[in-house]
Amino acid sequence: MAEQVTVREVMAGLEVVAPLGLAEGWDKVGLQVGDPDAVVSRGLLCIDLTEAVVAEALEAGCGLVVAYHPPIFGPLTGLVEGAGSSWKARALVAAVRAGLAVYSPHTALDAVRGGVNDWLCGGLGEGVSEPIERTVGGRDEYKVVVYVPAAEVEVVRGAMTDAGAGGIGKYSGCSFGVAGEGTFEPGEGARPAVGEVGRFERVAEVRLEMICGGRELPGVLSAARGAHSYEEPAVDVFRLEAEPVVGAEAPGSGRLLRLAEAVTVGVLAERVKARLGVERVKVAGAGGVDGSAEPGGGDPRALAGAAVRTVAVCVGAGGKLFEGVEADAYVTGEMQHHQVLDLAERGKGVVLAGHTQTERPYLPVYRERLCGAVDGVEWRVSEKDRAPLRFC
Repeated sequence: MAEQVTVREVMAGLEVVAPLGLAEGWDKVGLQVGDPDAVVSRGLLCIDLTEAVVAEALEAGCGLVVAYHPPIFGPLTGLVEGAGSSWKARALVAAVRAGLAVYSPHTALDAVRGGVNDWLCGGLGEGVSEPIERTVGGRDEYKVVVYVPAAEVEVVRGAMTDAGAGGIGKYSGCSFGVAGEGTFEPGEGARPAVGEVGRFERVAEVRLEMICGGRELPGVLSAARGAHSYEEPAVDVFRLEAEPVVGAEAPGSGRLLRLAEAVTVGVLAERVKARLGVERVKVAGAGGVDGSAEPGGGDPRALAGAAVRTVAVCVGAGGKLFEGVEADAYVTGEMQHHQVLDLAERGKGVVLAGHTQTERPYLPVYRERLCGAVDGVEWRVSEKDRAPLRFC
């Protein structure tokens, strides 16, 4: 019989592909619905968690949906079924009722090398890319240090493990301990588990260290204190920093692609369409069409103007990220009208392919990466996940 895999173990593999510490500070990434200890054998990948996607996941026997966009983003005012409830509430309630876990990588998958932005750049021509904004900051992981009497180490370690500590990659129950001596003198009113009030004590203790995620931290701290015999156990918590990455492999938001050979805006647009598998995109280019002064209309491959050597790329909505970024052309899913107008008037090229149209084609690539990072789970790409807007 195949080894059972828990949601928690799958999450460790998901983090190998896209570490959550790379996500933007405003984002709501990670496990949003479900039991980390639930067993899962099938997972469904989608961009948006809709009612149709939840129904598809349940029909296919999936225990986990990895939804690129976090379904729980803004504050929820309620989770109500029936008439008058929102589609999102109905989808979430259905997931909860069925025990379906929901996880979101979102901007972590954008920022990581080999993620969505790098994949899109890979279809725009030979060149070298770097993040528009490099990711600097911590991971959503913590090291919990507890000073434990030597005879109680196994009890405290076990309680912390059960609460979610000790997971590193595909390994569980990971800890480190070093023997030492603890000293203390119980004061008036104390109820010491060891020693007496008013007498200085020396106790053989172990410095026990375990790692846990931010979501598990409160439970791990509670478990450590609950299993400890001391009235006031000494506990330290350290936030773990991401390992610094420099040079061409640095992660971050968006990409600035420097093409080996210059192209026109029209050629760039054709490459975007081919990469994303779409028939139409919106294009703004300097010099108009066929060299005329009038923009718009005609064959986009005929777009004239200055040669494009640098391309700013951001899947989804890149308007805010592009502010202050100088490039010959800008490729994203959507931008505000006045942002496009400003770039066009400044002689820049713009290619807009649709918000989720820039994200959804990556899902088969994501599936292949997860197959290599997570054992024991069958991954499939949703067939019910659809872009709300299409080009006609």
